Amino acid sequence: MKLATGLTLAIPALLFAGSLQAADAPVVVTSIKPVHSLVSAIMEGVGKPELIVDGAASPHTYNLKPSNARALQDAKVIFWVGPGLEAFLEKPLQSLGSDAIVARLDEAPGLVKLPFREGGAFEAHDDADEHAEADHDHDHETAEAGHDHDHEHGAFDTHLWLDPMNAEAMATEITTTLVAADPENALTYEANAKALDDRLDALDKEIAATVSPVKDKPFVVFHDAYQYFEHRYHIRVAGSITVSPETIPGAERVSEIHKKIGDLGATCVFAEPQFQPRLVNVVIEGTKAKSGVLDPEAATLPAGPDLYFTLMRGIAASMKDCLSRAA
Repeated sequence: MKLATGLTLAIPALLFAGSLQAADAPVVVTSIKPVHSLVSAIMEGVGKPELIVDGAASPHTYNLKPSNARALQDAKVIFWVGPGLEAFLEKPLQSLGSDAIVARLDEAPGLVKLPFREGGAFEAHDDADEHAEADHDHDHETAEAGHDHDHEHGAFDTHLWLDPMNAEAMATEITTTLVAADPENALTYEANAKALDDRLDALDKEIAATVSPVKDKPFVVFHDAYQYFEHRYHIRVAGSITVSPETIPGAERVSEIHKKIGDLGATCVFAEPQFQPRLVNVVIEGTKAKSGVLDPEAATLPAGPDLYFTLMRGIAASMKDCLSRAA
C-alpha cells in the first residue's frame, strides 16, 4: 500500500520534472534537413529543433507554410545556410524572425567555398531555355527566378555541407550560437559537439576509402550540386547537364543531353530521386554509361541527428556502385 502511494506521488513529480526540462529547451528552427541533422545532434538531450523544408521539398522552390511562419515567430534561434540557397526565407527572417538569434551558416569561419562552375563541360545555371521548351507555368518561372537570385548573393556554390570538414565548421558555429542563446545547457552542447566532430572525422576517412577505387572514372550529373564532395575526395566529374529536379526537359533538350553524355565519355550518369527513371534511361540509351541516383539534399531520408551521416554514406555508396559497374 505504501509502495503504491509512493508511486502515485512520484509519477506527477516525474511528469512535472519532464515539463520543466521541455520548457527549458529553447525553440530552435532550422531550414533544411542537413542543417537540421547537425543541430539535432548538438541539441541531443536538451531538445529537438524544428524543420522547415521537410519531406522531398526543395529549398529552391519552397513556399513558406503558416505552420512555418508560426515557428519562426516563436523561435529563439534560427539556423539557415543563407540567401543563396533558401531565398524564400530572406524576407520572413527580417519580419517573422526579427526577435530570434539568426545564424547564417554560409558565413561560418573555416568554410571552404567553391565558385559556381559554368562553361565548358558544365552548363550555365540559367535554365530559362529548358523552361520555355517544356512550356512550364508560372511556378516554374518563380523557381527559375530563385536560381537567378542565388547568383546575386555570391559567386559560390551553396551545397557547402557535402564536405564533412565544412559540416564541422558549421557545427562549430551552431554550437557557439546555442551556447550564447542557452548558457544553462552549454556543457551538453559542447560535449555533443565534440562527439559530432569525432564522428565527422571518422566519416571523412570512411568515405575516402569507399570512393578511392573509382575516383578516376568520369561521370556526369544532371544537377551540378556535388563539387564539395568531388573536391574533398578528388573525384573525376566530367560535367553537368543542368536539369534541376523541378524542371522537365522537352524532347529537343533530351536529345542534346543524350549527345553530351556520349561526347563526355561518362561512365555513369547520376540523377536525383525526383527524376523519373524513364528519363534517365532515355538519355543514356545507346551509350556505355550506367545510371545512378544521388540525393544531395536528403529528399528521401527521414529527418534526425543521423541523417547527415546516412546522406553522405549514401552518396559515396551510389558513386562506388555505379562506377564499379561501368566499363
